[in-house]
Amino acid sequence: MTVNRRATVARRSTAKSGCRTVVSRWARHPRCVALARAELSKVLDRWGLAEIADDALLVLSELLTNAVRHARVSRGREIETRYSWEPNGLRIEVHDAAQNWPQPRMPDVHGGRGLTVVAALAACWGTEVRDGGVGKAVWAVVAAPDGGEV
Repeated sequence: MTVNRRATVARRSTAKSGCRTVVSRWARHPRCVALARAELSKVLDRWGLAEIADDALLVLSELLTNAVRHARVSRGREIETRYSWEPNGLRIEVHDAAQNWPQPRMPDVHGGRGLTVVAALAACWGTEVRDGGVGKAVWAVVAAPDGGEV
């Protein structure tokens, strides 16, 4: 098994609206989940959002694991994560080039809990067409403490 060592931050940017955003690209490999969690943990510390770290890291894990397991795309396609600091909380996005959209299902011994966990921890979540029209973005917002601005 080959691990793509390119599973690192591709770029970081700050949006003009004052919303901070971190964008990273990852190889579609199970190892990227731990790497992305470590990155998000550092981002949350830097932004002073340690209070929501447990929920945010679990939401990221579920969304990214779904993309790694189910996004069947051609070799070389990467998964993108985006973390945005917004007035209502932390927005976590996972982008992939696959056309299949996630569907909540009844949990069983083989899985099916991911989106149930996301729905329980996030203030809201959803899916949308990815920029450029290829694939999708699955996103969730983890609310800031006391529902106030972060």
